[in-house]
Amino acid sequence: MEKLNQHIEHTLLKQDAKLEDFIKLFQEAKEHKFLGVCINPEYVKLAKENLSGTNIKIVTVIGFPLGANRSDVKAFEASRAIEDGADEIDMVINVTAIKNKDYKYVVNDIKTVKLACKDKPLKVILETDLLEKDEIKKACELCIEGGADFVKTSTGFVKNGVGAKVEDVEQMYKIVSPHGLKVKASGGIRDKEAAIAMINAGAERLGTSSGVKIVS
Repeated sequence: MEKLNQHIEHTLLKQDAKLEDFIKLFQEAKEHKFLGVCINPEYVKLAKENLSGTNIKIVTVIGFPLGANRSDVKAFEASRAIEDGADEIDMVINVTAIKNKDYKYVVNDIKTVKLACKDKPLKVILETDLLEKDEIKKACELCIEGGADFVKTSTGFVKNGVGAKVEDVEQMYKIVSPHGLKVKASGGIRDKEAAIAMINAGAERLGTSSGVKIVS
């Protein structure tokens, strides 16, 4: 598959990452012409400095990894990240609200963050490892209603979680694509074969820390 690099958000969200790890991430993103980098909000300014003069998108995560922050806190976090230079926002859905069937809360949560994003794309992380098939379907429908731009599979932080699964990506794509939303697969994508399988299943974006290995 040509231009696999242009589907990849080169990701570093590890709690114990050092400054040198981020510098390496940015250098690799430039060298391999990845579509974007995905980092925690604290490092958005650092990304902006290091990726100045490139077209590489700076993506950050909000309410990460649990999604259980208050909606106004998520919105403030998103707004501040955009001020710092973030091009795109990946927020974590409130999984408890999905489980409780509190759908009004979920839609409002997404709408509140989307408002803070203004013209910046909003991706909503569903955490598919924690959801049943019908819950994934409902979460996708709520993302459509809430005005999200993407649905995303995973944070990669669920203990013993699989992360992105082809069948989940296929299901998500079928539900959201007629409404103009796209799919980001993330979590456990570690080789070229897995990357291509996700794209073939409907993923527009891949969040992975194995980008260099995949394109090499």
